[in-house]
Amino acid sequence: MSISSPEVSDAAAMAARKLRLSTLAKAPSERLCALWAAYRADPPAHEVLRPPEVGTVMLRGRAGATGAPFNLGEMTVTRCSVRLTGGAVGHGHVQGRDRDAALAAALIDALSEAGEAKAIETAILAPLRDEAVASKAARAAKAAATRVEFFTMVRGEN
Repeated sequence: MSISSPEVSDAAAMAARKLRLSTLAKAPSERLCALWAAYRADPPAHEVLRPPEVGTVMLRGRAGATGAPFNLGEMTVTRCSVRLTGGAVGHGHVQGRDRDAALAAALIDALSEAGEAKAIETAILAPLRDEAVASKAARAAKAAATRVEFFTMVRGEN
């Protein structure tokens, strides 16, 4: 199998879409809508395949990231699906109940599938990823400030 085989390009396209949808799903709704509005003032012509609808998903966790899976709890999500006039289909899932953010995520996904992936990566996805990394680092620094170092002193009992 060569690097340019259809299987490799399909796998790369699926990985890129998975990363894009993950970034959009984890983004704060207000920031996602602001970046979308800055990228495109008017939404492209589209058909709503599935209007934004609110539901819950079960979150699963693993103790220590390797233990047996367990149900952590439910989270509210909003999902939406659209089709552009050119035929590209986009799906959007966001945390919470923001229907506008779900529609924006679906339109971003559809436009990326329609050939605007590089422009969207630069204008929307890269800033969202950078902000997520900065937020994670800030949380880690805040938690590190409360870290307690334990040590044992030698009692000298010979």
